[in-house]
Amino acid sequence: MPSPARLRENGTLDILGEWVYASNLWHLNRYSASMAFFVGLFLAFIPIPGQMLLAALGAVLLRCNLPISVGLVWITNPLTVPAIFYLAYQVGALIIDVPIKEVEFVLSFQWINEELRRVWRPLVVGCLLCGLFFGSLGYFIVNVLWRLRVARQWKKRKKRRAQRS
Repeated sequence: MPSPARLRENGTLDILGEWVYASNLWHLNRYSASMAFFVGLFLAFIPIPGQMLLAALGAVLLRCNLPISVGLVWITNPLTVPAIFYLAYQVGALIIDVPIKEVEFVLSFQWINEELRRVWRPLVVGCLLCGLFFGSLGYFIVNVLWRLRVARQWKKRKKRRAQRS
């Protein structure tokens, strides 16, 4: 991870102001990594423009790793968006008990407008639930893996000390 001093030398982030150089946004520790996974994965499932800005804001508010938070929202990209949001729609439809209808895709603004009016409720519910689920799962997995790594390092250190004695 680049240090805030090194980023300041580069100067490319000066346009964002002084807050972007806060050291806690660039540290990599168990809290900052696991919370960044929560923020990034949660926002990846939220179907709104500006996900990267929201991830940056979430990283600032929760004092977690900024690059990880912002980078993870790219899980939803032009290639993955249809599958991810279809999954979210199905989850939402299942939760609010709405029948899942087959959709015949037509690339037009009229079709998008009509379809969004029909599916927005289950889509929003599904996106929020999937975001919470996958964000929490990412938080938990990173937290557990971090703890396991630290425990393994402690065992190695203890073994090295025993061999020296």
